[in-house]
Amino acid sequence: MKIEVMVKPGSSRQKIEETGPNRYTAWVHERPIENKANLAVIKLLAGHLKVPKSGISLFKGAKSKNKIFEIG
Repeated sequence: MKIEVMVKPGSSRQKIEETGPNRYTAWVHERPIENKANLAVIKLLAGHLKVPKSGISLFKGAKSKNKIFEIG
């Protein structure tokens, strides 16, 4: 399954919100430096979807705010 995530890095809050079918918005504290924001989003998604972090991979958008993650 693939999901779309709009990432808001450098936020004062850390949360994830479903905005549609297979679409999410994620706010993370980390800045997009050295892949830290991407890793924070994976951790947040894993907790929200109740899957292990190893089951989530970044499919597209490593350097974009709009990303596609593959679950499973």
